[in-house]
Amino acid sequence: MKSKRTSSGRTYDVVLYGASGFVGRQTVAYFAQHAAGLRWALGGRAPAKLEAVRDACGAGAVAAGIVVADANDAKALAALARGTRVVLSTAGPFALYGSELVTACVKQRTHYVDITGETPWVREQIDRHHVQAGKEGTRIIPCCGFDSVPSDLGAWLVAEAMQRQHREPCIRVKACFSMRGGLNGGTLASLLNAMASGQNRMVADPFLLNPAGARPRNAADDADPVVPHRDADFDAWVGPFIMGPVNTRVVRRSAALLSGGRDAAYAADFHYQEYLRFGRGPVAALAAAGVSVGMTLGQGALRFAPNRRIASALGPGPGEGPSERTMDRGSFRCELVGRSAGGHVLRGRISGTGDPGNRATTKFVCEAALALALAPDDLPGGAAAGGVLTPATGLGTVLAERLRAAGMTLTPLPS
Repeated sequence: MKSKRTSSGRTYDVVLYGASGFVGRQTVAYFAQHAAGLRWALGGRAPAKLEAVRDACGAGAVAAGIVVADANDAKALAALARGTRVVLSTAGPFALYGSELVTACVKQRTHYVDITGETPWVREQIDRHHVQAGKEGTRIIPCCGFDSVPSDLGAWLVAEAMQRQHREPCIRVKACFSMRGGLNGGTLASLLNAMASGQNRMVADPFLLNPAGARPRNAADDADPVVPHRDADFDAWVGPFIMGPVNTRVVRRSAALLSGGRDAAYAADFHYQEYLRFGRGPVAALAAAGVSVGMTLGQGALRFAPNRRIASALGPGPGEGPSERTMDRGSFRCELVGRSAGGHVLRGRISGTGDPGNRATTKFVCEAALALALAPDDLPGGAAAGGVLTPATGLGTVLAERLRAAGMTLTPLPS
């Protein structure tokens, strides 16, 4: 696909907001290596920190600008959004620091991507901005990190391949994850804030992000799994995946948005579920049972403020995360199985090297921003489409091809 830029009269093509944070610093390093020819800048509230990050990223970042804007300064955020075509934000927790920035982007008709997994906050942005962003062709695309690109893009690729090969929509897709990596302070802070604010209770709704009235007739298959089982499709013991309550909601929003519109890949009564893979033998079965129980107990414990304070004290702080060695040695693999009403079965896979919550997340969100900046006419629905979208509905094949070019494995391949 040929990359292109449109002239917009704006100072920058992309602003990396939250650039001095742990993942933010990685986005700057990524742009320094992969954004030659683009006009881009670092954004945040502390100019000295932003300049230090830029200097640390070498020659590829030397021409990057600095845009100072506090997350609660509406005027400064409006100026930031007005001066760029795309905003990439890594500044979480997004429920605390993201809302004014999204509002500014919608008002200034500036495209936006982020790495949030805070689905209650995403629901709030849908309610506030989906209609206006859709009318004005502004793409607001949260969840463009490891939450939830592999799940959402993977399910869509399988469903598209089913339609292409068998002329039938997918009625069901399930995914199974294997991963190795570490935790950063921003992810922990987002989790603890969700528990403290009570927003975590909203996550229990399997269709939290769906448009109004877009729920399957039989929703039993979409309840979050709580116990492990032996899955024949994956030939392994599988159990609840800690990110499942985020990813599944995003995939279901994609299916709901597409099944009634331009894309026939998803059946109207589509179901999606995902799991964590543990292996094949009795040891794997025990591990699956132990992790499942541990997740339930851990989530219960974090409902209480003293336990959240302990978790905050013991975990990585803001701006902290795994070592470079840990991130480099990490990996992830998402296997998918899709079925049609006629009994056809298709398999897919998205996998990559590097810690999923940091290295892979950086690649996902940076390539999402670059897709918006470089190929607006090739995006789903064309350059005029907008709304509070998902990675699949907002970026589709363009993102899939960019990720393949960046070294990730994605099958089935986009047509």
